[in-house]
Amino acid sequence: MTLETVSENKAHGGTQGVFRHTSTTTGTDMTFSVFVPEHEEGAKLPVLWYLSGLTCTHANVTEKGEYRAACAEAGIVFVAPDTSPRGDAVADDDAYDMGQGAGFYVDATQDPWVPQFMMRSYIEEELPALVAEQFPVDMALQGITGHSMGGHGALTIGLRNPDRFASISAFSPIVSPLNCPWGEKALSGYLGDDRAAWREYDACALIADGARVDALLVDQGTADQFLDEQLKPELLREACDKAGIPLTLDMRAGYDHSYYFISSFMADHVRWHAQRLRK
Repeated sequence: MTLETVSENKAHGGTQGVFRHTSTTTGTDMTFSVFVPEHEEGAKLPVLWYLSGLTCTHANVTEKGEYRAACAEAGIVFVAPDTSPRGDAVADDDAYDMGQGAGFYVDATQDPWVPQFMMRSYIEEELPALVAEQFPVDMALQGITGHSMGGHGALTIGLRNPDRFASISAFSPIVSPLNCPWGEKALSGYLGDDRAAWREYDACALIADGARVDALLVDQGTADQFLDEQLKPELLREACDKAGIPLTLDMRAGYDHSYYFISSFMADHVRWHAQRLRK
């Protein structure tokens, strides 16, 4: 697969890069960022995937996430993809919570979103194959995290692929798209009206249907403006309690939904993943 280097900068002893390639999954150019810490020649490093939220690109966490020092210390590669296909020929919506910038990490089945809005397959299949080919990563040691819509993506992708991901965490995730306005709009638009088809894109439903992992870590700000209507972390707590999944749910007093919140606790998440990726 051909990979174009958009930019590279030295940071914390390693290299922060931004890359572009033509995706066979989405039929569009896709951009993502990768931080590779300093390492011995020939070494293969654990990889932590970060999925971004509504309206975001790879750039939000790359510029504001403050993960590089922790990743450099732990020896972890950090990969941040975009949130959707983009371009003049790509379907879109005037609202911020549908269309470009709002792929919800699903494989769409409804027009006008097919065949380009295939973010589940892109994140689960195509991009990992490209990263494994082009970067010094050990694909037997993978963790996944994300924010908001990306937290939903991290939880659902991790729960669907427990043998692939040794660690799963999230910042202010949409824990149950079946039970919030953002999720109902996106899933009905991308997947149609059959709510049974939505369950594989809902962390709480996946757990209720039998998905099991060793542990989950979630950070949530108490001053988050979306907490009560959209995020509803108590639903994840209930699902994990019923299933016997250890959940660390840290309610952070006074923090909102922004990258001020994410950057405050990003290093904690990197260290949490590092502990599990070293096992």
